[in-house]
Amino acid sequence: MESKILIIGGTGYIGKFIVEASAKSAHPTFALVREATVNDPAKAPVIESFKAAGVTLLYGDLYDHQSLVKAFKQVDVVISTVGALQLADQVKIIDAIKEAGNIKKFYPSEFGNDVDRTHAVEPAKSVFAVKSSIRRKIEEEGIPYTIVSSNYFAGYFLPTLAQLDTTTIPREKLTIIGDGNVKAIFLKETDIGTYTIKTVDDPRTLNKIVYFRPSANIITFNELVALWEKKIGKTLVKTYLLEEELLKLIAESPIPFNIVHAINHSVFVKGDQTNFEIDPSFAVEASQLYPDVKYTTVDEYLNQFV
Repeated sequence: MESKILIIGGTGYIGKFIVEASAKSAHPTFALVREATVNDPAKAPVIESFKAAGVTLLYGDLYDHQSLVKAFKQVDVVISTVGALQLADQVKIIDAIKEAGNIKKFYPSEFGNDVDRTHAVEPAKSVFAVKSSIRRKIEEEGIPYTIVSSNYFAGYFLPTLAQLDTTTIPREKLTIIGDGNVKAIFLKETDIGTYTIKTVDDPRTLNKIVYFRPSANIITFNELVALWEKKIGKTLVKTYLLEEELLKLIAESPIPFNIVHAINHSVFVKGDQTNFEIDPSFAVEASQLYPDVKYTTVDEYLNQFV
């Protein structure tokens, strides 16, 4: 039997892709929604898409313990995709999982860098620390888990080549973060959904970190730009934003730009997505576990902008 999966935060950015992937799989799929969300006109298209995909909506709220327990008793696996402001409140999910007593696996809201292996500066450092504290709480309580470290969301960075001052892809000039020689990893959001759901009933992923490191998508900033230049047959004017300037920018930028700059510093300067080996004692890698998944390469992803 395929596990029944409940997604919390399913109407959020990455949550939508996890719900979609789960609904497309053979897993009975549930989404925890607040009454207010269902009645919110802005969320209507997402809610309708869930219903159309056969997703069962369960009414509940992160801050209503009994509603969580009631929802959890109907499923096997809980995946949290809550946003940054609710990360600390995942202790409420842990409490409800303990009371429900039937959950086979919990996925805390991660879907980025491995927060236990990072050299981030503030304000990203504090966000990562909250995720780390949730990991420790899961371990303390002995709750079975899988941690997903999916690295960069392609949709956040590739449509502008990580330029924060524009909404379109650069065709004349751009700023490269760091010296451009540090490798980062980009995953299309639909692929993050697919890989995540693949791990649900896989015993190899139990109590492990699953890194998403498909080889074609491990790329330096300079390689990324060269790829784009080749596609448009043009050389861009490049400026390099080196560490000292970047740290100054982080300090002077308002929320949420300071967090984005700090994450970029962690990845493109410190190399936090690629500067460590995957340790098989506590981790596995998704594209090796599931070679059958045809993921979208960075090269393919950029074609849509040519």
